[in-house]
Amino acid sequence: MQIAWWQIALLTLYAGYQILDELQIYSSLSAPVFAGLFSGIVMGDMKAGLIIGGAMQLTVLGVGTFGGASKIDANSGTILATAFSISTGMKPEAAVAALAVPVASLMIETDILARFANTFFAHRIDKKVDQMDYKGIERYFLAGALPWALSRMIPVGLALTFGGGLVTKVVGVLNGSWKWLGDGLTVAGAVLPAVGFAILLRYLPVKKHFPYLILGFMITTLFTVTFTDIQTLGTGLTAASKAFTTSFNGLSMLAIALIGFALAAISYKQSASNNGGGSAGGTKAAVKQDSSADEGEITDDEL
Repeated sequence: MQIAWWQIALLTLYAGYQILDELQIYSSLSAPVFAGLFSGIVMGDMKAGLIIGGAMQLTVLGVGTFGGASKIDANSGTILATAFSISTGMKPEAAVAALAVPVASLMIETDILARFANTFFAHRIDKKVDQMDYKGIERYFLAGALPWALSRMIPVGLALTFGGGLVTKVVGVLNGSWKWLGDGLTVAGAVLPAVGFAILLRYLPVKKHFPYLILGFMITTLFTVTFTDIQTLGTGLTAASKAFTTSFNGLSMLAIALIGFALAAISYKQSASNNGGGSAGGTKAAVKQDSSADEGEITDDEL
C-alpha cells in the first residue's frame, strides 16, 4: 500500500501541531494514544493505530522532563510506526519496537535543535521587553512556534515521503530470512508497556501503599479472568445452540478505573486525617519516618 500525498500532508501537519499542543495548548491531543488514533484513521486502520499508540503511551508512562531536559518524542514515533505498519503490513507490536521507539529516540536531536533555534526569538523578546514593545513581544512569541513545529514536520514529512521503500525492504527481511529477529521485535514491542509501568512505579510511593498495589493487581486479574471465562462460555453456547443469542461483554476498563479511584480516595482521606491530627512534633517525626522508609520515592506531592 502506497502512502497517498494527502495522508502525508495530514500526518505532517499533525506532527507539527502535536508538539505545540504539548507545550502550550494542553488539549491532550498530543498524547501518543491520540497520535495513534489519528494516524490510524488517516491510514484506514484505526485498530492498528490504537495498538501502537497505546503501547507507546504505556511505554512513556513514567517518562518526564525536568527543566530544559529533552525526552523521547513518542508522538512522532507513533505517527511513523502507524503509517508504515499499515502501509507495509507490518505487525503493530513489531512496529513499536522496530520503528516507534528508535524514531522517538532519534527525535531528541531535533528537539534540542528546536530549543537552540528558539533562543533567537527569546533574545528578541528580551529586547522588546526593554523597549516596552508589547506587539513585538507577541510577534516573536508566536514566531517561536515555528522552530518547534518544523522540528517535527520536516523529519516526519521526509520519512513518510522517502522512507517507504526502505521500510518495505526491512519488513521483507524481517518476514523472510531474519524472521527470528522479527519475532523478537514483536515480543519486545509487547513487553515495552511493562517497562513504562516499571518506570512509573519507581517514582510512586509503592513501599508506603503496597497493599493498594497488591489489591489493585489482584482485583484486575480476577475480574479479567472471570469475564474472559464468561465470554468463552457464551461463545461456546452460541456455537452449540443457534437459538442462544445473548452476548457477554468483556471487562470494562471504566470499572477498573473506578475501583482505582475508590482506593485512591480512601488513601487520600486516611492521609488527610493522619496529617490533620496530633502535635507538630509528632507530625514531623511521622514525616521523617515516612521519608526514611520511602527512600528513593517521590512523596513530596502527597498530603
